[in-house]
Amino acid sequence: MFAKTFGWSFILTGVALVLAFLYGGTNALILCAILGVLEISLSFDNAVVNARILERMSPFWQKMFLTVGILIAVVGMRILFPLLIVGVTASLNPAEALTLALEKGDIETEGTYAYLLNEAHPQIAAYGGLFLLMLFLDFMFEERDIHWLGFLERPLAFIGKLGSATLVVAMAALLFIGAFAGDSQVDVFIAGAAGILTYLLVTGLGDLFDVDGDGDTDADDTDATAAKIAGGKKSGPNGLVKATGKAAFMLFLYLEVIDASFSFDGVIGAFAITSDPIIIALGLGLIGAIFVRSMTIFLVKQGTLDDYVYLDHGAHWAIGALSVILLLTINIHINEVITGLIGLVFIIAALTSSIIRNKRVAAAAPATPEFSK
Repeated sequence: MFAKTFGWSFILTGVALVLAFLYGGTNALILCAILGVLEISLSFDNAVVNARILERMSPFWQKMFLTVGILIAVVGMRILFPLLIVGVTASLNPAEALTLALEKGDIETEGTYAYLLNEAHPQIAAYGGLFLLMLFLDFMFEERDIHWLGFLERPLAFIGKLGSATLVVAMAALLFIGAFAGDSQVDVFIAGAAGILTYLLVTGLGDLFDVDGDGDTDADDTDATAAKIAGGKKSGPNGLVKATGKAAFMLFLYLEVIDASFSFDGVIGAFAITSDPIIIALGLGLIGAIFVRSMTIFLVKQGTLDDYVYLDHGAHWAIGALSVILLLTINIHINEVITGLIGLVFIIAALTSSIIRNKRVAAAAPATPEFSK
């Protein structure tokens, strides 16, 4: 199972390291390996959230996530997204942005690709930070039977009874960070508002196409409806109702937007290590993004999220921490090691708590009587 799921990840990791060595020698190989480790460490929480959504999709749409989705993650977010940001920021056409990207230059040198992308960090952080903050709040504001950090989650669930609590808190956060954004204030407000609107649009379209499965389905979706994005409904012998048609398409879009938002910190953090777009694409894309897909599939096939009930909570606390870190980096520098480790710490803590809970439940369960034949 492990070898089958992660086989291609290890093969492509080898390919990426060989290409990095051929491109820039030993130094490029080392940088590529560091970026791969950075992306994987940042992506445990991403894999958990992805898995929870992916398990509600039909096999066809799961394959779409692993094929079209990986192209979006590697080519779109790790290559085209930085080029687009630099092009817009510096008023360059795509060809000029690519030429600038291939020129050597560090993050401190004005006019270089790395410098321009770093200058756009406030907008990127505001957009990604507010989107992820709303994802975190929607999960925490929902009333649920199981709590991990109950002393925090129960009060948050109570606050969630306030109508539009997620939007209220997100707008308050935007006003707060915008007030201290200095020269970038207008850009931060616009980007943050865009992040909020993107989240509302994607989740709103999910409701429109009955992604939560609580209303009438579209004519194209009569064979199945989706479980709720953030909660999920159990049905049938296989537990979760599988989404198809427009409902699955909306889940796919939702999944891709979340996946893209998770990649912001990795893309920006990579430029603290190297400004070479080729090495970044190999390390973050060919190694990191592929491993995220493999981890996601492994979690789905193993049923890990159902066996370890606090993993969802840990992943969303990691999302909340990442969103706060992104918003704080608009004004202050936070070491990439902290960003990379905080999600891993939450996931490990949630997994450990889940294992302890499972042992406690098993010990409390009445013994099954044995009957002799």
